[in-house]
Amino acid sequence: MNKPAKTYDAIILGAGGAGLMCAAIAGQRGRNILLIDHVDEPGKKILISGGGRCNFTNINTPPERFISANRHFAKSALRRYTPDDFIALVERYKIAWHEKTLGQLFCDGSAKQIVSMLLEECAKGDVELSLGQTIEDVSHSDGNYRVNVGGLTTTAPALVIATGGQSTPKMGATGFAYELARKFKLKIVEPRPALVPLTLGDDEALFRSLSGVSADISVRCGKTRFREAALFTHKGLSGPAILQISSYWRHGETLEINFLPQHKPGWLIEMKNTHPRSGLATALSMHLPDRLADALTDRIVKKISLDGEMANLTDRALQEVEHKLANWQFAPSGTEGFAKAEVTIGGISTDGLSSQTMEAKCVPGLYAIGEAVDVTGWLGGYNFQWAWASGWAAGQAL
Repeated sequence: MNKPAKTYDAIILGAGGAGLMCAAIAGQRGRNILLIDHVDEPGKKILISGGGRCNFTNINTPPERFISANRHFAKSALRRYTPDDFIALVERYKIAWHEKTLGQLFCDGSAKQIVSMLLEECAKGDVELSLGQTIEDVSHSDGNYRVNVGGLTTTAPALVIATGGQSTPKMGATGFAYELARKFKLKIVEPRPALVPLTLGDDEALFRSLSGVSADISVRCGKTRFREAALFTHKGLSGPAILQISSYWRHGETLEINFLPQHKPGWLIEMKNTHPRSGLATALSMHLPDRLADALTDRIVKKISLDGEMANLTDRALQEVEHKLANWQFAPSGTEGFAKAEVTIGGISTDGLSSQTMEAKCVPGLYAIGEAVDVTGWLGGYNFQWAWASGWAAGQAL
């Protein structure tokens, strides 16, 4: 005998940051909510973020630091649920936090505190959790969504897609959100790995030998530029600056790196006057890690036949060196893929969603939030703030 379907006001698929926030808000508004996830532990990406301390937001989250085919879409949700709102929630739970560089906020203790806080907020709204259960089928008819999970059928007039993107599959990430969106005729912006290390081809083998070396650089792709640390790896380039620019980079494009962004034009000529007996590698090593200085010097010498003491080099030759160091061209061969990506760029097109409520314009009762949507933030707490804000917006509308 088949068990009767259990009915809710809304079913939320995905117990990550956005799904937990949405469930908590809707539950505390008196809605009967079921929160489902195929993994057995909620908030898995929260737990590993920020080295286990969760970079839970950024004090500066202007819309222009979010990437989307519609650059205006995120404005409404971000304006209505701000970093200050989430900080206030964190402080109500007496979770100690601190600010790092560039407005990034972290827990003093553990990311587990953020997950516990969100679960407690869900408990306050009597949210029902179903974890570690495979979603067997999702359908829609007669104004209700039917979700078959764990051999049971559940129904609700509202369904929220909060299953994230394809980044970090070891945490359970899949393309389920896109499959479900297509089923309901929503368009998809091509998903790509974002905030991801870049790989270098054989022609850049010299730099792959620098694995473990880091330096403060400025990197540019098109009109977008970031100045932060870069890290050489055995596969290519990583570090905050590279992760940031990876969200803007497309296969076949060239990156331009300034290895000494703090230096003004003419600095090498000044060094020739103060250190005339030094060689170029020695001069560079005063400002860069030795291995990087040696590698850059080796490549420069081969390209422009420049060698010897600084005193023997013309000002014009030194100006050419400065130019190369400030405009070094890299053509990445690719990325390290979704396995190493922190987030997914692309996803469910915002053209089919309301920026006020996250509800699908042509499918009443269907919502999409968080990383599943074509909104991707910079590195440094931006994507969590989008999760909180989009989850809050949908939770208010359910």
